[in-house]
Amino acid sequence: MSSTAPSEATRRNARVALLCSVCFVGMIGAAFASVPLYRAFCQLTGFDGTPRRAEQAASRSLDRTLEVRFDANVRDLPWTFRPQQTSQTLRIGETGLAYFTVTNNSDQPISGHAVYNVTPQIAGAYFQKLECFCFSDQTIAARTTVEFPVVYFVDPKFAEDFDTRGKSEVTLSYTFFPSQDAKPKAAGMPSGLGGTAKAGL
Repeated sequence: MSSTAPSEATRRNARVALLCSVCFVGMIGAAFASVPLYRAFCQLTGFDGTPRRAEQAASRSLDRTLEVRFDANVRDLPWTFRPQQTSQTLRIGETGLAYFTVTNNSDQPISGHAVYNVTPQIAGAYFQKLECFCFSDQTIAARTTVEFPVVYFVDPKFAEDFDTRGKSEVTLSYTFFPSQDAKPKAAGMPSGLGGTAKAGL
């Protein structure tokens, strides 16, 4: 009886240790996956004021108009970032086009990534973007200014939701952070939209 007790205790301890190891590895994996999963969840649902990415424009627009205001910020980058327009007024469901200007004030190319949100936060579920520089990292050459377009619309369901139907203004805000990839990629070719360097479409 006594000779088997230590063996059973050892096996039990080994099972507990294995279970703890599996839980530890799982928690580490969840920590690494949480940021991209959270970002994908926000883009899919509009949670926390995050605009949704749309595959096609709205099928209808309403007579009711909405003022869309624009805000631009930079964190830990030697860039100047500003919207070319402070606001636009368009019909709900109508496709809008806004431009943002970014200048790299440093002597080397730098990559950055823009994060974004909409206020009031409840409007994020209906603010959808067809094209945006925020969908990927952007590399800007030294001492270069680039214009980035944003193609967007506000889903007509905005006017039907009890929490948003009384709103007449929303703000789309961007903040550029350094890219997680420390090595900047070659600056992208500018787009042919207009006479100055543009990118993103």
